[in-house]
Amino acid sequence: MTLKIAWGITGCGDYLKESLDIMKELTRAHDHEVKVFLSQAGELVLKWYKLYKELKISFPKTYSEKSPNVPFLVGDLQLGKYDFLIIMPSTSNTVGKIAAGISDTLLSNAAAQAMKAKIPVYIFPADQKRGEIITDLPNGKKLTLTMRDVDIEAVDKLRKMPGLTVMGHPDELRDIIKKQLDQKE
Repeated sequence: MTLKIAWGITGCGDYLKESLDIMKELTRAHDHEVKVFLSQAGELVLKWYKLYKELKISFPKTYSEKSPNVPFLVGDLQLGKYDFLIIMPSTSNTVGKIAAGISDTLLSNAAAQAMKAKIPVYIFPADQKRGEIITDLPNGKKLTLTMRDVDIEAVDKLRKMPGLTVMGHPDELRDIIKKQLDQKE
């Protein structure tokens, strides 16, 4: 059985390579139909990490944000053309906008409208635990980031939203796919 997945990528470099690898693995294993929607910053960061070409080869149906409604992802979500929307990885900017109900970007608008239409939304925010994280830079160096309270509070707001599930790690996508397949049978 095949799932139709709308995958949003924001300008978050943390877990970007892992997210791409997991999505490639699951798509190959199950032949899912995945369309990728890049925020403006998502396209920039993919190129910065030198992953843009790999993404386009693996997922030829990749679209870049021109406005909150271009490409018209919202319409396709509302028409039921996707089984779910996943935003992975997500910046704190996108998380904050969704938490505050701001729908002024392609992916914050898609999340808001999908929730209204009862289309499941899954999001993996890289900034979701207090303390420090170590991330990989495109040049291979490590960078230590300290999480801000405002970012953690926004993720906590998302956890309370009906129709939206906050993922703790990109690996959780495996269980999400299994759950979605079980619901289709």
